[in-house]
Amino acid sequence: MSTEETKPAPQAAAPATPAPKRPKPKKIPGPRAQRNLITIIGRGHSGTRAISHTLRESGVYTGEPLNNSSDLLPPDDLYEACRVMARHVKHLGGLRWDFAPLHTMPIDPAFTKLVESYLTTVINSKAKLRGWKLPETTLVFPWIVRLFPEIKYIFWIRDPRDCILGEHITDDLSRFGVPYEKTDDIRLRRAISWKYQVELVKATPRPKHWLKVRFEDFVLDQPRTLKAIGEFVGIEMASIPVKPEAVGRWRTDTGVHDYDFFREDLIENGYELKA
Repeated sequence: MSTEETKPAPQAAAPATPAPKRPKPKKIPGPRAQRNLITIIGRGHSGTRAISHTLRESGVYTGEPLNNSSDLLPPDDLYEACRVMARHVKHLGGLRWDFAPLHTMPIDPAFTKLVESYLTTVINSKAKLRGWKLPETTLVFPWIVRLFPEIKYIFWIRDPRDCILGEHITDDLSRFGVPYEKTDDIRLRRAISWKYQVELVKATPRPKHWLKVRFEDFVLDQPRTLKAIGEFVGIEMASIPVKPEAVGRWRTDTGVHDYDFFREDLIENGYELKA
């Protein structure tokens, strides 16, 4: 008889918990069904998480899963949709792009399928009010408007001098296939990204249901701003905590945060030109 200690047979590894099965994407709903849909248009770091949190707290279903910024995840399909549409954007040099073909050309079927896949949980939901938020939706705004002509669009803007202080994935537009004059200057790269998205929105025919809201008004005069949003959406809006110090951070910034090409939009949207 062997005196060697008998070793227990190795146990089989526990089977991995399967990831939740994602529902099969449905087709984009027709015009009548779109009337209960809401989306947020606005560049990253425009404070869009504030309105997304507010909509959710007010009973609007914004898809799942969500990250801490209330972005609908996973974003990969919408990122790829951005690249599909960007193939048809022509860079004219400097801060000029030709967006005209986007408004009349046939929408690539691949784009539509990617959007349907990204919005699976939103489209499949039976919630009375539904919507989504992802800053990169702004990069495909012209085709989103054509696919969703009847939904409600909240255009969320912020002083660009604050908007470019932090890093965002859209800082380098080439990640999404957008042609532009590249630069190693990080702040300038962010400013170009901001300018591109502003010009893209301006060039797109205004959708039927459109509300422009300044982040600063939401923070500094939330009751009045919520009233306007509530009347637009058709529900009573919940209030959320805000930080007044989030407004005007550029005033204490020591880096470059102001560019000549900001001026027109600063004036148009009621921002002061200098500290």
